[in-house]
Amino acid sequence: MTTTGEDQHTALTGPWWWARRRSAVLDATLAAASATECAEQGADFARGVGLPEAVGLLLGGAAGTVLLVRRRWPVAVVLVAIAVTPAEMGFLLSVVGLYSLAASELPRRIIAGLASMSLLGVLIVSYVRTTQDVASGASTLGDGLVPFVAVTMSLGLTAPPVLLGLYVGARRRLMESLRERADSLERELMLLAERAEERAEWARSEERTRIAREMHDVVAHRVSLMVVHAAALQAVARKDPEKAVRNAALVGDMGRQALSELREMLGVLRTADGVKPVAVGAGSVGSVPLASVGVAAAAAASRAAGQVSEGGPSLADLDELVGQSRVAGMSVVLSVEGDLRRYAAEVEQTAYRVVQEALTNVHKHAAGAKTYVRLAHRGAEIAMQVENEAPVAVDGVGAGLPSGGNGLVGMRERVGALGGVFVSGPTDAGGFRVSAVIPCGV
Repeated sequence: MTTTGEDQHTALTGPWWWARRRSAVLDATLAAASATECAEQGADFARGVGLPEAVGLLLGGAAGTVLLVRRRWPVAVVLVAIAVTPAEMGFLLSVVGLYSLAASELPRRIIAGLASMSLLGVLIVSYVRTTQDVASGASTLGDGLVPFVAVTMSLGLTAPPVLLGLYVGARRRLMESLRERADSLERELMLLAERAEERAEWARSEERTRIAREMHDVVAHRVSLMVVHAAALQAVARKDPEKAVRNAALVGDMGRQALSELREMLGVLRTADGVKPVAVGAGSVGSVPLASVGVAAAAAASRAAGQVSEGGPSLADLDELVGQSRVAGMSVVLSVEGDLRRYAAEVEQTAYRVVQEALTNVHKHAAGAKTYVRLAHRGAEIAMQVENEAPVAVDGVGAGLPSGGNGLVGMRERVGALGGVFVSGPTDAGGFRVSAVIPCGV
């Protein structure tokens, strides 16, 4: 992180108002040189006007040391330089003072005003001094060249330090602006990185939820049918051995299929895109894209319902789904209203999953209850309803079926993701009803 603004103030290492020690050493050196120059010139001026030489030395030395405060009070330095201009001393004081003034953060009108005063003072003194030298014969210049010499000297002593100071000040401000912009960009990048991390975490959470939902679809329906068939097998084992054998075969087939599907999904959890598992430890961590797991879970869930197509389950497969429940001993009545037509894949899959999960819940909680599955094709939406009557006591059927509490939540999430409405709850007759309406975008 760069040091600008408040950070820069905390990084000061020099005494008093100096940012660095070398700046203090530089100003002290300039002040000493200026004090020496002004003291010598002050002594000459004192002898010329009949004052004690010590007075000139003292005043000149005091004027030169003003350069110590050139960074903090550049206006004071320039005013002192203008004040000692009639005594023809303070060349270094004037040049460094004008440079410091132009490079400072003062308003341009103040810089222009003080620079003009310094220019005018040097112009007047140069003109008077040159005129005196020509009159005394100390200079061979003609009278016509006196103004030119005065103007040249005043511009030469004033313009270069002012222009250099303006350039340095502008460059310094530009660098500070770039530094602040870099700091701002760095902060923005940090915020963007934090937001990206939050979005990635949100995406991972959503993908985990989707994986859990798909795995629930794989396990819950098939295992529920296995438990129902096992209970029926227990009930008819002695009365009807042939039916018991058929039920045992169904349970075995369903168990093998469930194990195969779970093994496939766990394999995707261990490896992604055919890459071998990465050993965890020694600085290496295996990383598996959650999206790959979700795709595998969805595919396995489709096969769990007996689907062969790559696109997943659809409404055309409801008859087979209802048939599986009937084989398991459930009394299911399927009714369809309206003309059957094709919908978007996610709409058909969601509608299928709602019916599948609702039938699974009937197996779990209302074994033996008569169930009605209604599907209605409307103009711009598709509606489905699964309602079961009050459960009846059937010996050995439906005992011991656990509930994870995620079925209704998963159905609500699926329907809500498509902008639909999901409602579930008990009926007045003691049964349970699951209803959903999904817009089809027609």
